[in-house]
Amino acid sequence: MGVFAANAVTQQSFQVGATITPGCSIASGSGGLFGTLDFGSHNGVESGLASNAFIPNTSLALACTPGVALSMTIDGGKHYTSLRNMVRTGGNEAVPYRLYTSGALTANSEILVNQAVAISYSNSNNITLPIYGAAQLTGFSPAGTYTDQLTVTLSW
Repeated sequence: MGVFAANAVTQQSFQVGATITPGCSIASGSGGLFGTLDFGSHNGVESGLASNAFIPNTSLALACTPGVALSMTIDGGKHYTSLRNMVRTGGNEAVPYRLYTSGALTANSEILVNQAVAISYSNSNNITLPIYGAAQLTGFSPAGTYTDQLTVTLSW
């Protein structure tokens, strides 16, 4: 008995698949800091609030899988006492500041140290962090540059 070619199977299918898991990434061009929060220049006898918005580093891009529940925490910085503080370079004088999720700087939008804050976004390929700051100028600050460094942790 011989095998007949007319009865041979010439086609068969197979399954192809992949599982996409939710996630986020920070793509960096030139790298560097995540961004800046600059309260500007003020004279040493000025008092009151100085506020501004966080400006992200344009060489970094934060993107997530659509629908990912993204949150951030921000630590107390290098000079935390009972508040976040900027400290004068070459000195120990401090200017306290607070962070908020809204430019209105309301108490219910304050970002406490290591508090998880939900990040809402409409474009999953270009997510910006809602960070606003207010520094409390005391009117008794020596001239100089006051700085702090914060760490942002993203979770999803």
